[in-house]
Amino acid sequence: MLDQIRQFITDNTLFNLETDTVLVAVSGGLDSVVLLDVLHRLGVSLAVAHGHFGLRGEEADADEQFVRKLAKQYEVPYFAEYFQTKAFAEREGISTQMAARLLRYRWFEQVRATNEYAAVATAHHRRDAAETMLLNLTHGTGLAGLHGIRAKNDFVVRPMLACEKDDIYDYIATNRLIWREDASNDSPVYQRNRLRLEVLPVLRDINPNLDNTLAASAERVGGAEEIVRRYVADTAAQARRDAPEAVYFSIALLQNTAATTLVLHEMLRPFGFSWVVSKEIAASFTGLSGKQFDSPTHRLVKDRDQLVITPRRLAQYGTFQLAENQEDLLADGLRLRATYHEGAGYEIPRSRSTAALDVDKLSFPLTLRRWREGDWFMPLGMKGKKHLSDFLIDQKVPLNLKDEVRVLTAADGKICWVVGFRVDDRFKVEETTARVVAVQRL
Repeated sequence: MLDQIRQFITDNTLFNLETDTVLVAVSGGLDSVVLLDVLHRLGVSLAVAHGHFGLRGEEADADEQFVRKLAKQYEVPYFAEYFQTKAFAEREGISTQMAARLLRYRWFEQVRATNEYAAVATAHHRRDAAETMLLNLTHGTGLAGLHGIRAKNDFVVRPMLACEKDDIYDYIATNRLIWREDASNDSPVYQRNRLRLEVLPVLRDINPNLDNTLAASAERVGGAEEIVRRYVADTAAQARRDAPEAVYFSIALLQNTAATTLVLHEMLRPFGFSWVVSKEIAASFTGLSGKQFDSPTHRLVKDRDQLVITPRRLAQYGTFQLAENQEDLLADGLRLRATYHEGAGYEIPRSRSTAALDVDKLSFPLTLRRWREGDWFMPLGMKGKKHLSDFLIDQKVPLNLKDEVRVLTAADGKICWVVGFRVDDRFKVEETTARVVAVQRL
């Protein structure tokens, strides 16, 4: 087993056996105790991390004491953390198991980064990978869920994925290691336990070599996922355009892809869109413009021949003021900078991100606010007024970007600049202008 794990670490470039220090996640259970002993025997520089989740009372306290003594026995640094798991789960609206997972991996990374360790090693083995594949399949998953547990995910490594559960039992018996049993592993309350205790025995009756079969399937799925990833990346390079205000996707280019919905979903997953919503978005390609879709974090609008994605704003924009001679204003993530110039010889910037205004025509303080229905202004070059809603339609501003539009008004309420679009003709700089304020969107 030692040679098997050594070879697996080398083949998968998990870490350098001779030079790297690895933080080992040790619960005190059989698997993690074996992992710690194996890496120690391989001569790896180690540290131990143990999470106490406050869920099993005195039993969990005893686990922590056991792992603390284990670290002392191996003469390695020891880190422990006590989590308020149930409170965190209730606050986030997630299961206790999910809360424990999020808390421990976040803490593992904190310890690893602080101490500049090369990796965090967990004791997942081949049977764990099989369970994960089947559990993901039961809940519904894409390719990523069908390759099970990866040997390396950022700084998290799993050296024992090369091992069968029977190998681990043999190792612990041969080396007479002591471990702690967690009674919750046999509780049918948890889905993974029900799968392990009730479903997998039936499947192993059908296929005694189930773990190896699923591992081989995971390997093939992983290869297919890499093909899809490259195809999606190549398509995104053509179909996607990133801009400061939004991310755009060309519908025409997406429609010409193979498996359009699958490719679209892979592109939209980083924005939080589910498979079901991705199917609805793909179905909207031939529909009317303006249909919108929300994920927990983003809003997508089908705008003519493109998809437009912006972050969701969870709160309404506030109202902010810029006093005369004030240089900077930071408002809801938007930064404005005002600079003052003599009018004689001033060259008006051509960029839409800067508004050049005649100071003598303004009344301070200037106010930055979100545009409202009924707003109107006199676009530069026009003598008549235009409703801002009509102006934004003329400018072909997508629906979700309209929510982002803000206006700068003088103290009397008149709009002097539709930020990022057009100055009001009433406040323009002329030959007779004595003093100019240039307001720039940074």
